Amino acid sequence: MAGDKHHIFLVPGFFGFANLGDLKYFKHVQEVLEARLASGGIDAHVVQVKTAPTSSIKKRAQRLLQQMCDHAGADSAPIHLIGHSSGGLDARLLVAAGGSLSTTLPADEMAARVRTVISVTTPHHGTPTAGFFTTVIGGRVLQLLSLSMIYTLRYGKVPLSALVQMAGLLIKLDSLVAQADPLDQLYDELLNDFSDERQREIREFFKEVGSDQSLIQQLMPAAMEVFNAVTRNDPTVRYGCVVAKARSPGVGSTLAAGLSAYAQSSHALYVAMWNLAARHAADKLPLPPVEHVRALQQAYGEVPDLKANDGMVPVLSQLWGEVVCCVQADHHDVIGHFDSPEHVPPHFDWITSGSGFNRAQFEHLWGSVAQFVAREPLAQVVSQRRVA
Repeated sequence: MAGDKHHIFLVPGFFGFANLGDLKYFKHVQEVLEARLASGGIDAHVVQVKTAPTSSIKKRAQRLLQQMCDHAGADSAPIHLIGHSSGGLDARLLVAAGGSLSTTLPADEMAARVRTVISVTTPHHGTPTAGFFTTVIGGRVLQLLSLSMIYTLRYGKVPLSALVQMAGLLIKLDSLVAQADPLDQLYDELLNDFSDERQREIREFFKEVGSDQSLIQQLMPAAMEVFNAVTRNDPTVRYGCVVAKARSPGVGSTLAAGLSAYAQSSHALYVAMWNLAARHAADKLPLPPVEHVRALQQAYGEVPDLKANDGMVPVLSQLWGEVVCCVQADHHDVIGHFDSPEHVPPHFDWITSGSGFNRAQFEHLWGSVAQFVAREPLAQVVSQRRVA
């Protein structure tokens, strides 16, 4: 593989804002991935996919296919798909469905060029968080959370007053019914800090989100059972996963978050999100196979229980294919949204989980992904075995 050209598509998760001007969902990821692959002699053409934020997995896979054709259609170089969160499901469906994606594009031809599918903290068996976000109040909470992340990328931190209000509201998630006004007011306060042009972009983004939210229902555990039953792995493609486990809320995580008012308010927000993701029913998660058990035990000292999650997705729901890397991190740490303002360009933490994830661990994670991409194609290995 060394010296050859390879196309790598980075697929964002739901509410992925790759289409919001200069805000880059995978900014730090692309930087590390390109450097690691180049050091191995691989000419990597990395594309950050502009997805349909909360549209169905099928529509998102169609959008991914279109961009694969746009950026890789002129040659026959190998393709690698790396999806964060629900982006991993888009990649799986594209490879499995091919021509059944209801498109005039050369789906089978492009799918046949895919060598690896790597999912990063993807809810392969669903997430209970989706159940809350399908409610009216949950949808507004999700919009507010997404705007706060955009704000963090733009300005480094959400204003303390807004963060305190947000944490106060989300701590009382179960009693938020019929209380949309505080959420809307807080949303407007954050939005007003952006320029007029940026406000228009953000409003258009959320308008697109509001027009189709099929994805959120598809991420519920029961729906993912159906998805997995009909979305089979391609035997010529190597599947890998990156698994993240954040700290369980408690005294340890509270102290690790830091004692400032900002850190504690942000951590309270994390606790609310962790508790949502910890509600997974036992019958919706299959027992992990032996190879996954070994990887989890090596990384965490034990197999995490049903409640363990990254603040968004249960740990045991993230397993699919070979385990590429296991980390102690939250859902957005793994794509570069952790606290390291001294780095150039800086990393800003969206939510303070107290995971302690840092730049060195980030580089190790994406270095492991680069190594997985650079390995010998499975189809070639199979061919050699047959000849032998």
